[in-house]
Amino acid sequence: MKTVLLAILLCAAASAEVVDKSTSGLLVRNTTIVQANPAKTYQAIVDGIGEWWVGSHTWSGNSKNLSIVAKAGGCFCEKWPEGEVQHMTVIFASPGKLLRMSGALGPMQEAGIAGTLTFELKASGAGTEIVLSYSAGGYFQGGIQNLAAPVDSVIAAQLDGLKKYLAK
Repeated sequence: MKTVLLAILLCAAASAEVVDKSTSGLLVRNTTIVQANPAKTYQAIVDGIGEWWVGSHTWSGNSKNLSIVAKAGGCFCEKWPEGEVQHMTVIFASPGKLLRMSGALGPMQEAGIAGTLTFELKASGAGTEIVLSYSAGGYFQGGIQNLAAPVDSVIAAQLDGLKKYLAK
């Protein structure tokens, strides 16, 4: 019974959607509820990124190489023996409430794209509702609107990883 309840909680209230897409930009939003308070959730986002970010969505192939300095101007960076990359810059940090970073993720980094990744945290019963959104705009050969579904899938995978990490 306990296993069934845990499975229901892990699947409850998760949604993913491409909110908007056009030749000039895209917006994806993913929402879930975790069984951790907002303060613990925020700390997991920042301090646990190497545990929950999907390793195949890093330049090094290993999420343990990731770090976030959660203050304005701080770096969401990846460093490994053969190189390093700044994925995004923290532009808003409010522990337990909101973390917002600016930058182009993955293959969008080499294009003329600007993006914003936002983690919004709200208390929900004994847990936290997480709304993870990514908006991006600019030039991408073939049209940025064609990236909406793949970007949504990648963002959803990150949120799923965070949820599983918090369920441990």
